[in-house]
Amino acid sequence: MQKNKTISTEQQGHPLQAADLVSGVVRLVSLPEVCIRVNEMMDEASTSAHDIGKVISQDTGLTARLLKIVNSSFYGFPSKIETVTRAVTVIGLRELRGLVLAASAIETFSKIPNEILNMVQFWRHSVYCGVVAQLLADRCNVLHSERLFVAGLLHDIGKLILCHRLPSESKLAQEKIKAEELLDFQVEQDLIGFDHAEVGGELIKIWQMPGSLEQALRYHHEPAKAEDATMEICLVHMANVITGMAEQELDVDVELNVQPIAQIAWDVTGLDESVIEPILKQAGPLFIDALESILPRGRPY
Repeated sequence: MQKNKTISTEQQGHPLQAADLVSGVVRLVSLPEVCIRVNEMMDEASTSAHDIGKVISQDTGLTARLLKIVNSSFYGFPSKIETVTRAVTVIGLRELRGLVLAASAIETFSKIPNEILNMVQFWRHSVYCGVVAQLLADRCNVLHSERLFVAGLLHDIGKLILCHRLPSESKLAQEKIKAEELLDFQVEQDLIGFDHAEVGGELIKIWQMPGSLEQALRYHHEPAKAEDATMEICLVHMANVITGMAEQELDVDVELNVQPIAQIAWDVTGLDESVIEPILKQAGPLFIDALESILPRGRPY
C-alpha cells in the first residue's frame, strides 16, 4: 500500500486547495472498475437491468453486499431478491448506482489507515445520517429518496482524506474543536483554508458522480452558500444536524459540536422543528439494520 506522505498547506508557493488534496490521493481512493463501469452505463440509453446485473455480478463481494442491503428490512420488500438483475428491476437503475457507489466507497476507505478518527464513530454517524436523510426525503415526497441515503452516508468522506493527507492539521483541528467548543468545518477553514465538505465535493466530482451528490456533500454545512439551495443539499444538512442531536442525546462522545439548522433548509423543505422527534424515533431501528447491511464484515464498526 502507498505510504501516507504528509503534505504542507503551502504547495510550491501557493495555498493548498481542496482539489490539490484530492488529486494527490486519487489513486488511493479510486473506485473499483465495476463501480466505474456501472456509472458509465447509466449514460447509455440502451442499458438494461440485465446489462447492469451482468457487470455487477463479476464482483462477487459487491454482489453479496448489494443483495444483503436490498433484502434488509431497511427496504422491506415482501419477497427475497436473489439476483442483481431483479434488484435493479425492483429499486431502479439510479438507486442501484447509488448503492454500488456507497458500498464501493466504504470498501475503498476501509483499506486506508486512519489513526486520527474514531472509525467506529465515523461510520455510525454516517449511516445514521443516511437513514435520517432518506426519512426526511420521504416526508418531503422526494422521488427516489434512496439517493438521499447515499448522500447522507457519504457526506463526511472528506474527513477521511483530510486525516490521511493532513494528519497534523487534522489532529490540531480536533483538539481546537474540543477545547473551544467550535464547529468542525469552521475550524478546518481557519486552519487549512478549506473544510471536509469541500474535499468531499471534489472527490465526488473526480469520481464523475451526479452533480446533485457533489453539491450535497460540498454544501452540507452551509446550504445558503450554494448557487441553488436544492432540496438534496438542505436534506443532507438537516440530517447531519439531527444526527448530531441524536448523538448528544445518547451521550455519545462526539468530537463535533452541533450547528443549528439553517433557516434556508426549513424554507426549502417546508418542514419545521416538529419533524425532529418523530424522525429520531423512526430512525433507530432502521439505523441498526442499515449498519449491519452496508458495512463490510470483519471491519471494526
